Amino acid sequence: MVSDIEAALKARWPENRMEPDIARMVALMDVLGDPQLSYPVIHVTGTNGKTSTTRMIEALLRSNGLRTGLYTSPHLQDVRERICFDGEPIDEERFAEIYVETAPYFDLIDSRSEAEGGPALSYFEVLTAMAFAAFADAPIDAAAVEVGLGGTWDATNVVKSQVSVIMPVDLDHTEILGDTYVDIALEKSGIIKAGAATVIAEQREDVLDVLLARCEEVGATPLQQGIDFEVLERMVAFGGQQLTLRGLTSVYDEIYLPLFGEHQANNAACALAAVESFLGGDRLDIEFVREAFAAVRVPGRLEVVRTSPTVIVDAAHNPHGARSLAEAIGDSFSFERLVAVVSMFEGKDALRFLDALSSVVDTVVVTRNSSPRAFDPDELGEIAIEVFGDDRVEVVPNFSNAIARAVDIAEEGGDSSISGLGVLITGSVATAGDALKLLKRPRRGRE
Repeated sequence: MVSDIEAALKARWPENRMEPDIARMVALMDVLGDPQLSYPVIHVTGTNGKTSTTRMIEALLRSNGLRTGLYTSPHLQDVRERICFDGEPIDEERFAEIYVETAPYFDLIDSRSEAEGGPALSYFEVLTAMAFAAFADAPIDAAAVEVGLGGTWDATNVVKSQVSVIMPVDLDHTEILGDTYVDIALEKSGIIKAGAATVIAEQREDVLDVLLARCEEVGATPLQQGIDFEVLERMVAFGGQQLTLRGLTSVYDEIYLPLFGEHQANNAACALAAVESFLGGDRLDIEFVREAFAAVRVPGRLEVVRTSPTVIVDAAHNPHGARSLAEAIGDSFSFERLVAVVSMFEGKDALRFLDALSSVVDTVVVTRNSSPRAFDPDELGEIAIEVFGDDRVEVVPNFSNAIARAVDIAEEGGDSSISGLGVLITGSVATAGDALKLLKRPRRGRE
């Protein structure tokens, strides 16, 4: 049944298309009885770090005794990953039930929109509506909701958030959101609601000006990283890092976060500030905070899936994400040789992405993931050669063969038991999902 539903969703507008209009979504929420208004929401946008931060927020809410809803996108392997209750994906039976219950309303809005010369509801709009309806029906105490694309015109922007969170803004989806930092910041600032607290991660000055102006315009309260909250200390630890965070009112120490990289520490600081504000601004119970962060899992984000050699999967898909990835690898690992397997989507800034990885990657194996939007491997290979040179790039179109070849290159002339040999699989969420599906299943032979 789930596969049939996903096929029906995929027959709609893809989620990489967006029309600057949420009228269809507003109309859909109206006929569904505005389920998104029946619970408080923390709403998260930004160019990178949205999913990790949203998951951290949900974990903190849950550790404080709240029944939670979590909505993130895109998924890595199973569409049900996007809609979670108390940290667990919606079960197949309820997913099917919520689709059957809401489908007649999708048809109604499709008919209205098409009669007026507009498009039918998109994949993302339908899935977002299903999530909001499922949360209302559960019911939940609070929802952590990640923006799909942008902010102002995103389907999730029908919520009335109590707290908005703006993660770092960079250049991505420029064909939709605009080709300057200010343009993209303006689009993302659309989730800032009147009277709401707004947690703002570290930003470029021009981006920060836009966000603060929006806060002043609508009467929102800005909470800035580096002023109102911050990461005081971080140390690399086995499997992650140890943090001391300054929240809005207190310092929280001895926090273990099982995620790598300074960017994840910054995400944690933003998540903590958001939940502190959401729960009234008082100090949170330190044991609840420690418990929540220690339990956070973000699949496909610097996830170690194999050893001997170390194989890491990361869903970085733009230059900003690649920079954070490279910094995290340099910070948390000691590779003598690292081979990257890369497949990206067409239209992405592959040159800057690969250049950002060049400081930590020795060789690149270019391939194709399972998405029809994947870059042609030969074309991506030519771009890789511009960065790495002809002798450090191989093109292996078959995804599984590309990983095998990367492992062989990593092990050439070395001992596979040495921890300094590694393979990094990255370039898009689809690439990460394909890798996890392939590498996390049981296998025979060499480990």
